[in-house]
Amino acid sequence: MFVIDLKTTNPYVNLATEEYLLHHKTGDFFMLWQNEPCIVVGRNQNTLAEINHDYVTEHNIPVVRRLTGGGAVFHDLGNLNYTFIEADAKDKFGNYAVFSTPVIEVLHALDVPATVSGRNDLLVHDKKICGNAQTMFHGRMMHHGCILFSANVNHLTHALKVNPLKIQSKGIASVRSRVTNIAEHLTAPLQVGDFRRLLLEQVLSKDGNELYELTPQDQEAIDRLYVEKYSTYEWNFGFKKAYSFYKDTLFPAGLVNLSMDIKEDKIAALSVKGDFFGIADVAEFESAMIGTAYEPTAVLHRLQTLDFSTYFAGITPEEFCKALF
Repeated sequence: MFVIDLKTTNPYVNLATEEYLLHHKTGDFFMLWQNEPCIVVGRNQNTLAEINHDYVTEHNIPVVRRLTGGGAVFHDLGNLNYTFIEADAKDKFGNYAVFSTPVIEVLHALDVPATVSGRNDLLVHDKKICGNAQTMFHGRMMHHGCILFSANVNHLTHALKVNPLKIQSKGIASVRSRVTNIAEHLTAPLQVGDFRRLLLEQVLSKDGNELYELTPQDQEAIDRLYVEKYSTYEWNFGFKKAYSFYKDTLFPAGLVNLSMDIKEDKIAALSVKGDFFGIADVAEFESAMIGTAYEPTAVLHRLQTLDFSTYFAGITPEEFCKALF
């Protein structure tokens, strides 16, 4: 098995690397990687229904969609992520324990009583320390896990906190678990970098495993995936299933109650109520927004093409755009 100790902390590049290894390489791979603070959402999720958009925007937290299913998770440099990619591994699909073995072995050596849950988590004293997910592509399987070592739990809880009344979605919703950091259960202090080294050494100690450096050709293909797919709004926020969005925003100029239906990533219906002031009929505004692509750049551009102040006195298009997400 080829072992990659990936140094970049760019979440878009890291997930692009996973896809490249799964879709375009042969052989078996193990990869260790870390992300700068970000949110990673599951393949089948409605991103806007999973994140606290205002908090994410305020703190400039990147949001990226992965290839596997499951729920949304918060990553930072206190997390350590690992990925197995194996050919001809259909018989292992759904077997989370076999891929968790190196992590369990290292934790047990550190006297941390980690166990594998009945579904897809690693636990310490019934609290989650690692979530796992899997996917298949043309007979090749990818299994990855996100280990909570010393993650910022405050960011985790706030960034993924969303008002359940805000969005009614047909996406796959996250199931929140009680979580804990491994660092809290160690008998002696250890940094995440030390834990990463121990896990890397554990994997390399197995017969047939060797370090692999990405070639310039590998990196060129990964960068192309990063630019053309993983850094795009369409991939990370796009959601083809229809859903509804509700939000109340109190502006200095008045309260605005928004209700929207989104279909095929476009505004299909819009209703605006509230005690705001305007000289034009807001029904004209509602009609003018139908068909607009539901992503911030397109929405703001459309707002700026309208005589916006005639509908909403004292509110800027930029402020209104923020309220639509």
